Amino acid sequence: MSFTYRNRMPEVADILSEIPLPPELGAIKKQRDDELRAIISGTDDRFLLVIGPCSADAEAPVLEYGERLARLQEQVRERVILVPRIYTNKPRTTGEGYKGMMHQPKANEAPDVVEGLKALRRLHVKAIAQTGLPAADEMLYPENYPYVEDLLTYVAIGARSVENQLHRLTVSGLDIPVGMKNPTSGDLGVMLNSIQAAQGQHQFIYNRWQVETAGNPWAHAILRGAVDHHGRAVPNFHYENIMETLALYEKRGLANPAILIDTNHANSNKQYREQIRIALEVMTNRRLSPAIRRVVKGLMIESYLVEGAQSPASSPHTRGQSVTDPCLGWEESERLVLDIAELA
Repeated sequence: MSFTYRNRMPEVADILSEIPLPPELGAIKKQRDDELRAIISGTDDRFLLVIGPCSADAEAPVLEYGERLARLQEQVRERVILVPRIYTNKPRTTGEGYKGMMHQPKANEAPDVVEGLKALRRLHVKAIAQTGLPAADEMLYPENYPYVEDLLTYVAIGARSVENQLHRLTVSGLDIPVGMKNPTSGDLGVMLNSIQAAQGQHQFIYNRWQVETAGNPWAHAILRGAVDHHGRAVPNFHYENIMETLALYEKRGLANPAILIDTNHANSNKQYREQIRIALEVMTNRRLSPAIRRVVKGLMIESYLVEGAQSPASSPHTRGQSVTDPCLGWEESERLVLDIAELA
């Protein structure tokens, strides 16, 4: 065999006991869950912004960002709900590069998945305690979800995971909104198949049990752009793209048709400053089209304390600057959130 067994993963109960979520923080998450479900189902017309670093690389700057976001939330709470991105595991197209806090609790040190699991749970607990804002994370490894299910208020399924059977079935057992991204090919049928599967009832193996799920009616679409066979970015955030997605949604009769627009990735061709233009175009289309206003419930924005990106091994290291994809800086992000609130 070519596997070297290094550390046995701890039992879920042991991790939750070692790093518990106090009941008062659990109540904050429950309230936020209710608000997000209401937005996706259309009973709350506030706009959803999932915003924050491309990856959560270090505790202190992520918490500082969250505290700033919490103050901003107070300014826009009547129009916009802010969910911080605390993405602790990162998919890598070639398998190379920084894979997130879960793999490397310190971005410039060797991998330690057990310590990484503890570090990301501590971070999520501290974030709720210090900001009052439960976070979003990407589900890269469905088997790890039990370690964080009491913490997250929003989950994203990435473009490379959305066709995976276990991801789809796991989402069917969640009771919070989960965004299913279109695959990198841009195939909307694949994305809608995933939503349909996630909204259905299933029996399968999960967490070493045969489980039965009731289906997740809050599973919905995220349009993140595509890449054609020449490697060129193909955006799908425009009016025509949204209307096409809505028509496909309605043809299937899925529950709670809802779309979030990812303003970065292939929609911006990873030109992070383009996120501002994309966000404002989407908000303008919501104002001009009742159908788009009804279905586009929010945006995903990559933003951190300092704009741009750096290598995890950069020396000197810039605190609060992304070590994966480049992000908007705080000042631009704050201005954009206020502009979105005006247009929401």
